Amino acid sequence: MKTIEIDTEPVALCRILKFENLVMSGGEAKHVIANEMVCVNGKVETRKQKKIYSGDIIRFGPHTMKITLKKRDA
Repeated sequence: MKTIEIDTEPVALCRILKFENLVMSGGEAKHVIANEMVCVNGKVETRKQKKIYSGDIIRFGPHTMKITLKKRDA
């Protein structure tokens, strides 16, 4: 399982797929989500703008990713 650090939360699901280069474009990200190819926390997710938070687990094909919030320097 890959860990992905995000700077702020929430982040839209389609953005994570795009920024992790799992899809070629935002349009493709929306397409795979709409076609029930992505799971969030073990459930199929069809909302393109689904808000993703630290602790969420995303599965797309052979890829599984755990989202964490990047720690800020004190």
